Amino acid sequence: MGKITASREKLSPDPRYGSILASKFINCLMEDGKKSIAQRVFYSAMDIVAKKITDMEPIEVFNRAIENVKPSVEVRSKRVGGAAYQVPMQVNRNRQQSLGIRWMLQAVREKKGRATHQKLAEEIIAAFKREGAAVTKRENVHRMADANKAFAHFAW
Repeated sequence: MGKITASREKLSPDPRYGSILASKFINCLMEDGKKSIAQRVFYSAMDIVAKKITDMEPIEVFNRAIENVKPSVEVRSKRVGGAAYQVPMQVNRNRQQSLGIRWMLQAVREKKGRATHQKLAEEIIAAFKREGAAVTKRENVHRMADANKAFAHFAW
């Protein structure tokens, strides 16, 4: 997970939709540097999305889906005098996006038994409707932050 790259500055928009977010997503989807495969998976997923949701551009659906998965707060652990507290923190925009993408892909990879592009299309549509594993993950993170509001004064 912890590979920090300068990809944000160097990202060129993806060939089909001209979207920076889509090309970031494709890069995160990619394994072993096989970008053409990642692109094929992403675009086939988008084709499925286009068939299922006809009144919107698929890239719009995708953007909205990522929006719905992005967390606005998260908990981070902070040591205070020998005890570790889960402190709720605001999440900055870049990290929101990364987390959104990461949870989306995690949800897709945890589903078993079908082609990745089908799983991805399903997850995108689910997230667009504010349901599905990735959105559940976000809800849980928000719930954790809510539950630990008492420790917010430790925020640094």
